[in-house]
Amino acid sequence: MAERSTAAVDVADNSGDDPLTAKADTAATDGVAEEQKTAEKTAQATENKAVERQSGEQPSITAPELHSGHKLARRYRLEECVTRLDGFSSWRAVDEKLRRAVGVHLLPADHPRARSVLAAARSSALLGDPRFVQVLDAVEENDLVYVVHEWLPDSTELTALLATGPLEPHDAYQLVSQVSQAMAAAHREGLAHLRLTPSAVLRSSTGQYRIRGLAVNAALRGITTERPQRSDTEAIGALLYAALTQRWPYDSDAYGLSGLPKGVGLLPPDQVRAGVHRGLSEIAMRALANDGATASRQEPPCTTPDELARAVAAMPRVKPPEPVFTPPPEYQHTTYQQGTYGRPQPRPVATQQVVVPPPPLQSRTGKALKWAVSALLIAALGLGSWQIADRLLAPEPKDETPIVHPSVDEKPAPSKPVAISSAQDFDPPPGGNGEEYPESVANAFDGDPSTFWHTKNYTTANFGNLKSGVGIVLDLGSAQKVGSVDLSFVGITKVEVRTAPDGASSAPSTAEGFTTQAQGSGSDVKLKLSKPVTTRYVLVWLTELPLTDGEYRGQLTEVKVMS
Repeated sequence: MAERSTAAVDVADNSGDDPLTAKADTAATDGVAEEQKTAEKTAQATENKAVERQSGEQPSITAPELHSGHKLARRYRLEECVTRLDGFSSWRAVDEKLRRAVGVHLLPADHPRARSVLAAARSSALLGDPRFVQVLDAVEENDLVYVVHEWLPDSTELTALLATGPLEPHDAYQLVSQVSQAMAAAHREGLAHLRLTPSAVLRSSTGQYRIRGLAVNAALRGITTERPQRSDTEAIGALLYAALTQRWPYDSDAYGLSGLPKGVGLLPPDQVRAGVHRGLSEIAMRALANDGATASRQEPPCTTPDELARAVAAMPRVKPPEPVFTPPPEYQHTTYQQGTYGRPQPRPVATQQVVVPPPPLQSRTGKALKWAVSALLIAALGLGSWQIADRLLAPEPKDETPIVHPSVDEKPAPSKPVAISSAQDFDPPPGGNGEEYPESVANAFDGDPSTFWHTKNYTTANFGNLKSGVGIVLDLGSAQKVGSVDLSFVGITKVEVRTAPDGASSAPSTAEGFTTQAQGSGSDVKLKLSKPVTTRYVLVWLTELPLTDGEYRGQLTEVKVMS
């Protein structure tokens, strides 16, 4: 039986390791012969392993012979092998069920590290932190173990960013701040990376950094250490050092970067390259130095990601560079542009006396107009006085209109719940990448307050100034009358209710395509529309997020639409 679990791993690190040749055994077709051969092979394998253990030799590992187009679980189609190393391989694949690119790590089920890889993938998945590349599946099936993870085509490796030059101070500050905070959260859950290299850090198009390979990359390569927090902290310091100087902080070249000159020791970044931010240089040295020595020898070293995150938070914030204004070129006048090219110069013209018109209404026509207007005003006043006198002197008419008492049946009908057919996450551009955990959207209207749909984590309540909001679009199945919407959140959340135009056959693609009907804030928000609206699509639009565990994210536990 195959063991399955939903989990999270990072994209494979194609670090340029030497590939290995994959082999496969030929399967028998005769059932009886196959059973006999299987028994013989099992006995022979047991004997061979015993001999290998006695002689001290390691058993040979044969990677499964797979190729482009091979399908796993009738769902994941392998496209391109990006790493083949030490008995395992990493692939770019396609999830044909969800029609999206994914990454896959593959290794034989009898690989000595197969158990540890599965355990690392499942532990990493339980973290569920969006700052890490998420594991989607961890499976042992027949003679294979494979781990499926996110593939982020719109992100760029730090290796590629450093190939063009050192990062700007603001970008380097965001790198060390976001990576140290993410790793501090992972270590609080007992997870370490141990292979935090430039190829393991990705920067998205919105400037957010994400880490891939948490626990899994080290398990694939059999990397262990007695001081995991110290190892990850030094790795973050090396990443910051490389971002500031475009040099690797050791005397050997690595990851496409030149190392420091041999014999000079660990130089502070501001002594390697001119113009390096002094505060960030100090942070890099505090993370790298083991014996307490720093750039100024006045601050203690940082030995854990949490200490490093606090040190970065304590320093003055590095602001982004101001945009450079380039003035437009000065307009050059020529005689041709001035209109005198090839034309005679204008001659002076004799001035003529200007006739000044009489003041308004002082001419004959004006005087006649004044008398006509006066006559009309007098006639209007007389007519109005006659009508007022006629109404005052007329007898009051009897009110013969019968008094109708409302019956019990004529009371306004009470509001009723409107069924939600389906829903989808809504993260439109600009600023949005089109996805905000679509797999958990159904938790917002399943009737269970212990489940919820949540947004990604952000650095500020207003989405890190990246966008105006995120939300979910509720599909009522058909045009329904909507009078109010009841919402329950984890934490004080600012929210708006917007509706699509009546008769819309599909939900608008932008937030501006919806009409704002009501807004409010709180953990239990009841938003009543000024008047009932008939619509099929209702947008729950979050505009300000609460602070949860040091990060800003929205968590919608329940939503109810009332008529």
